[in-house]
Amino acid sequence: MPFRFSEASDRPGNNRLPSLSMLTVLLAAWLAVWTTAIRGAAPVSGDEVVGSIDVAPVWAGHPVGFALLTQPERQYVAFYAADRHLTVASRPRGGDSWQFFRLPSQQPGASRYGAAEASAVVGWDSHNSIVMAADSTGHLHLAGNMHCNRLTYWRTREPGAIDTFEPVAAMVGRDEEQCTYPVFMKLADGRLVFQYRSGRSGDGSTFLNVYDAKARSWRRLVDSPVFDGEKKRNAYPLTPVAGPDGAFHMSWVWREAPDAAANHDLSYARSRDLAHWLTASGRPITLPITLDTAGVIVDRIPVGGGLLNGSGRVGFDSRKRPLLSYFKYDPSGNSQAFVARRSGTVWKVVQLSDWDHRFELEGGGSLPRYDIHLGAVEPGKEGELRLEFGHVKEGSGVWVLDEETLAVLRTEPAKPHYPRSLWKVESKFPEMKPRYADDAGASGEPGRRFILRWETLGANRDKPRPEPWPEPSMLRVVELQEK
Repeated sequence: MPFRFSEASDRPGNNRLPSLSMLTVLLAAWLAVWTTAIRGAAPVSGDEVVGSIDVAPVWAGHPVGFALLTQPERQYVAFYAADRHLTVASRPRGGDSWQFFRLPSQQPGASRYGAAEASAVVGWDSHNSIVMAADSTGHLHLAGNMHCNRLTYWRTREPGAIDTFEPVAAMVGRDEEQCTYPVFMKLADGRLVFQYRSGRSGDGSTFLNVYDAKARSWRRLVDSPVFDGEKKRNAYPLTPVAGPDGAFHMSWVWREAPDAAANHDLSYARSRDLAHWLTASGRPITLPITLDTAGVIVDRIPVGGGLLNGSGRVGFDSRKRPLLSYFKYDPSGNSQAFVARRSGTVWKVVQLSDWDHRFELEGGGSLPRYDIHLGAVEPGKEGELRLEFGHVKEGSGVWVLDEETLAVLRTEPAKPHYPRSLWKVESKFPEMKPRYADDAGASGEPGRRFILRWETLGANRDKPRPEPWPEPSMLRVVELQEK
């Protein structure tokens, strides 16, 4: 298989790109919808199911991300019920009986901004995923069902008690009128951090808030946005990855408009505390990061270059060096897989594939399908790296890479993320697919983990579907044991 490399320097250059026409809907983060396996080579190993418990019937008309949070004493699930209402379930660890609580919406007129009411009922938008976390005192935090609308956030009055969830109208009280892509994270000292985008695709900024558990209040982690689109574009960052070097590593792409074709310029930065950021060469970055910030661009990919927001996964080699895996168009217009790693003062970019297929990235709304999947690079045997891939025509597998040159040495079968027994669709309604969500907590038992499983139709670019709709599917918590 051929491989090629190119180099991108730290020189800022003139990167401003022409604006594209605005569309009426936005593109969902691809990771929130990529929940089914691409067909390909049969898996050779994986986890086995050792337990399963039904939670409740759930809405199945389109996919939206659900949340699972396992704590030492209890387990929590947040989902859109059969009637689309945001609901939380709780059970004791090892228990077989669930407690349920339907989250209240904020009352009309509560908004200081005059924006739409923060709702607990989901529409047809696949962006409106749910995220949930527990702070250091055990209080639960939940956000979701927001796509360019007012902050939609709940918090419990009492630790771990889901029936005390209350809507909270504001975190810090500014830049909360048009919120999308909520993410909860934790710093090394256990403090809870909340990341979100304010604004719209093609015109937005990314903020980080930090929570004071004793005062039960939020403030900005840094006064400025982390990313500022300057009213001309927005960044699509992946969730920062805690690396083996003790730092957070983050990649992102820029977007000029809601059209998926408007992504460009894969970029990277790292931080010890999510407040002070460095380039790959270790140079401090003055926030906010903009398109003109020097030293952050990994690969100068133009608008229309086949770069999808959600690619640029951060992985590491045996020397703890970060690598980014992503796909873009080659000179012939076909979609190809690439990896990039810092080499001296430049990024070395290596093409891994030679596929004869183009994944057409265009339009707005949640994409109905994804032709290509790339995982994150991981260390393998001595002198080797591993990268999982999936392709709609070429199948799936793991590329084994030479750690020094990044050339493909061989291809091996992929280990499935979910057991084959969970792939079978139970619904008789046409075009239903299984969906999964990983645990935001931890099982506490080595080799064991919990996941959610349910079934829905595919994404429909966030547009309503005519009836008939599928019957609600059963949401389950499944316990897996590593073989």
